[in-house]
Amino acid sequence: MAARIDHVVTSGTFSLDGGTWDVDNNVWIVGDDSECVVIDAAHDAPAILAAVGDRAVRAILLTHAHDDHIDAAVELQEATGAPVLLNEGDRMLWDAIHPATSPSDALVDGQVIEVAGIALEVLHTPGHSPGAVCFSAPALQTVFTGDTLFQGGPGATGRSFSDFPTIVESISAKLLTLPAETVVRTGHGDSTTIGAEAPHLEEWIARGH
Repeated sequence: MAARIDHVVTSGTFSLDGGTWDVDNNVWIVGDDSECVVIDAAHDAPAILAAVGDRAVRAILLTHAHDDHIDAAVELQEATGAPVLLNEGDRMLWDAIHPATSPSDALVDGQVIEVAGIALEVLHTPGHSPGAVCFSAPALQTVFTGDTLFQGGPGATGRSFSDFPTIVESISAKLLTLPAETVVRTGHGDSTTIGAEAPHLEEWIARGH
């Protein structure tokens, strides 16, 4: 069975530092007809479960723990029995949303998660949040970047626990070194490619966000 990437857009809110915004989130499902992993558990567990269908969910992988990426994680875990994996650097963000539960295990830089014959390498890419990670799938010519890299530049760093120089270093060292044809599948909005974004690094640094 060929591996594939399914895509669900869910809608809800993002709240941090006393503000709340309406957002649409990308949820990515990587697998084949029998098993999969879910990347980010945003807003709408029933919609995600509908896209999963009768497949076994091997893991719920979180790119970071802002509430719009994890608000459906516990419900999704209860429905599937899958472990929830998050980098420890974002534990304080998780605890603010899900104080009664803990992630199942920690994601660490260089870790490889396998599903449906596909290897997903964990890239620790702090900046948008301390525990932000991306998932690189070379066999699919894809990297799932959460809110670290978007079409047009880095994710936001003007809020608590974020830092612009750190996200620039993460993008430079971990993402722009990937092959130019690598498709960047983001946490919000349209996909792009490493080749389309790499030439603009100096522009991002100059504008400072």
